[in-house]
Amino acid sequence: MMKYWLAVACGEHVEYGYTGHFMQVCHGKRAPLARMKSGDGIVYYSPSMKFMKKDRLMAFTAIGYIKEGEVYQFDMGDGFVPFRRDVRWLSNCKCPISNMLDTLEFTSGNKNWGYQLRFGILEISGHDFLSILNKMK
Repeated sequence: MMKYWLAVACGEHVEYGYTGHFMQVCHGKRAPLARMKSGDGIVYYSPSMKFMKKDRLMAFTAIGYIKEGEVYQFDMGDGFVPFRRDVRWLSNCKCPISNMLDTLEFTSGNKNWGYQLRFGILEISGHDFLSILNKMK
């Protein structure tokens, strides 16, 4: 059964993955990526554009589907060898979440909606994924 995921990363890191047709989550951890299957939907939310900055982007920044293949490692240098999955990206249009807070199931009626994103990955509903996809087209 297809699942839909929301990952959290700064916009700059999302752009790097979009260009390279891959995704990483949770500072390169394997376990969250291993829960995903080929064909699952993935959307990135970026609280900021730059890593460790408070520039308040607060937007969905990429959306697509997990491609066939397994989780793999990639040597980025300086001893950082994160795990990745390949993605067929559909859009990297920046879509502010503020326009959708009342319509998404994971945010609607929840003034502390951001708290659930602190783990870096969240399963979301098909409704939410398709709503975000329609806004990002």
